Amino acid sequence: MTTTTTSTQAYGEPWYWDKRYAGDTAPFDWYQKYPSLAPLIHLYIPRHRTKVLVIGCGNSAFSEGMVDDGYEEVVNIDISSVVIEAMKKKYSECSQLKYMVMDVRDMRAFESGSFDAVLDKGTLDSLLCGNNSRKNAAQMLEEVARVLKDRGVYILITYGAPSYRLHLLKEMNIWTIKLHVIEKLVTEGKPNEQRKVTGPIPLDDDGISAEAVLGKSPEVHYIYICTKVC
Repeated sequence: MTTTTTSTQAYGEPWYWDKRYAGDTAPFDWYQKYPSLAPLIHLYIPRHRTKVLVIGCGNSAFSEGMVDDGYEEVVNIDISSVVIEAMKKKYSECSQLKYMVMDVRDMRAFESGSFDAVLDKGTLDSLLCGNNSRKNAAQMLEEVARVLKDRGVYILITYGAPSYRLHLLKEMNIWTIKLHVIEKLVTEGKPNEQRKVTGPIPLDDDGISAEAVLGKSPEVHYIYICTKVC
């Protein structure tokens, strides 16, 4: 019997995303749009003299929102050459936005310590859905840490609760970690709807303290603020 690769298992493969973006040109934001996350972004990433990397950018309008909000240099990478070519054309006259084809597991095109901040809205989640998930996630996190400056921040927006994400982040032993949460978007047709981001939630080593505050299955996205301290 022939086995087929499910769509989630293919999330780490360029062909899957090329096929998806070839037939879908409408902007799509995973999890949250920029207006909802802007207050948190402002808190951890200064607008001026800051170089930001957005990994797994897709055709999201998130980076455009950052530039409109005053951020001066936002570099975007994606494994799909199809979507990167489309975004290059779309933003050809916006000097603050740069788009590059790149695998987040191998960012050798960037020197170590190149960025003040790295934003991840669903990319780690995608790798964790696919084949060789732990190996791919570890490679990605090592590269994220490498391209960040000392005291730089990696902001991970994810559906993964602390019991599923903290161990991955803590394995590297280079981050101080804060956790915020934001309500999931449950109402369609309200693209600029503001949802409240919580203040930092207590975190212990296994995430049980966060579960005690939020409950076992909260309708939220988790936002991990990881500051590089080595």
